[in-house]
Amino acid sequence: MPAPGLLPGMELFLGLSEPALADVMNCARLRHLPKNVTVFAQGQAADRCHALIEGSIRIAQSDEDGAQLVVRFIGPGEMFGTVALFTDRQYPAEAVTMVDSTEISWTEAALLDLIERHPRIALNIVRIIGTRLREAQERLRELATQRVESRIAHMLLRLAAQAGQADGTGTTIGFPLTRKDVAAMCGATLHTASRILTAWEKTGMITTSRQRVTIRKLAAIKRIAEDPGA
Repeated sequence: MPAPGLLPGMELFLGLSEPALADVMNCARLRHLPKNVTVFAQGQAADRCHALIEGSIRIAQSDEDGAQLVVRFIGPGEMFGTVALFTDRQYPAEAVTMVDSTEISWTEAALLDLIERHPRIALNIVRIIGTRLREAQERLRELATQRVESRIAHMLLRLAAQAGQADGTGTTIGFPLTRKDVAAMCGATLHTASRILTAWEKTGMITTSRQRVTIRKLAAIKRIAEDPGA
């Protein structure tokens, strides 16, 4: 079982004491998952909340026609599948491992027991739900008002802030990221996303290698993100 030291930075358990974190870990299930495993499916009954220890996970939502929108990427230390337990009780999207990953999870019953013993968790849940709603509203605003170039720039900046690895030449996004992922996350066609990314590579704003995107000219990407008519 992972040590309680893994938990303090996770949003669901912020502010808990070391004994409380040990209690949380005693109720957890640990799983090692290979690449391309579905942690939970869209529409599945929400019966657990999850936290990623290592690896990366793609959260994606499909419509009735099968078109897919990537909602977010999950990195180590992040929670996922939590909000569904306290809203419509169904996972609104699927969660799939992008690489070999390790996760821990808690049943709904275990989480409710933990909330009774440690009320701070309930406050954290309220904050998580508020954050997710704000993020969803921002994504909807981008889809409704911005051109694809701006949406892709915003996405790259968000991922760089979430999981960027900076060196002297740029910031590499710490998730495997295909052009199909970029298109699905920005509500664009694969052709359009590929055309834009290729143009940015030619001007030296980004580089791509083995499904890794590196932002080379951060200021230029920011200008595109801030210009809705880009």
